[in-house]
Amino acid sequence: MAMFESRPAESFGFQEVGYEKKDFVARITIRRPHNYNAYSTPALKELATAFTDASEDDRVAVVVFTGEGDRAFCTGGDVKEYEREYTSRPRDYWKYMGLFKAYIESIMNNGKPTIARINGMAVGGGNESLMACDLAVMAEHAIISQVGTSVGSVACGGGTQWLPLLVGDKRAREILFLNERISAAKALEWGLVNWVVPSVTKDGEFIEGASQEQIALARKGADGYAIDLTMLDKKVDAICAKIIDKFPECVRYTKQQVNFWKDLAWHNTIGHARDWLSIHYCSWEPIEGMGAFVEKRKPSYRMLRERAAEGKSSEFPWGAPKASCPSCGAKNLPEDFTYCGACGAKR
Repeated sequence: MAMFESRPAESFGFQEVGYEKKDFVARITIRRPHNYNAYSTPALKELATAFTDASEDDRVAVVVFTGEGDRAFCTGGDVKEYEREYTSRPRDYWKYMGLFKAYIESIMNNGKPTIARINGMAVGGGNESLMACDLAVMAEHAIISQVGTSVGSVACGGGTQWLPLLVGDKRAREILFLNERISAAKALEWGLVNWVVPSVTKDGEFIEGASQEQIALARKGADGYAIDLTMLDKKVDAICAKIIDKFPECVRYTKQQVNFWKDLAWHNTIGHARDWLSIHYCSWEPIEGMGAFVEKRKPSYRMLRERAAEGKSSEFPWGAPKASCPSCGAKNLPEDFTYCGACGAKR
């Protein structure tokens, strides 16, 4: 009996990830459309397991990675989960980042080429997941964006490391600082994807080079417009067929060689990023940014800047824990507290 027998995809019993293997193609799908295919902590474990299995299975020549539906490829980590779990226990975010690191590396270290099938928005860690893949086909209605500086985080799970390699230094800074949406046409021009295919139809006919107005109507399913991923699937299938008809060991080693600069940037920064992000989750920025996301309001960016400019704490809500109570002697009270949090006396 071989040590790496092919295992049926359905035998894994994944809950949040779809996994199929057929005709030398493995298809891995994030199935969390209710959260725009944002990956949860359990989903990261399932994704890494699926990619590792596909890498070890000789019945697989190429992997297709996508999200369920037509609204989102992947929107990165589940911000609601972050706000609920990790702003309360930042030490657990360090553990979470270990799972994220294993997931990204399961794509990069996969012995088979991985094609990102961009069926909708690729945002935050979704774009980082896209960049971890070898090739990318993007539906014309989809968009790409990084959002770290808008929600109290930093895109150092691939964004800060790989965007300069893909699009150049200035464009990388534009994407990371401004967090603006990148259309499919611009993503192709800038080198974020390899191919863009039509995905907007009007009365059943595909539109080449759909306008933003037409894309908006198609997303709503209004005035005869609709989203159709048929051409996306045809293009992905055609690329898979070309890869299958190449020598497997040569393809595997080609990927290893081409990965050099991505590996260098990744391994020299991800450990630092993991520790910094977990410590940063103790501060006000992620609490405010992710709280605003959950509450569906605009974050108070300028409030934090104004506090810093006035010499107040912009790191800790209610001020740094430096005050003490003259009545009961309690220490490490927030400086902005008027009353003692231990005995209730006025400070």
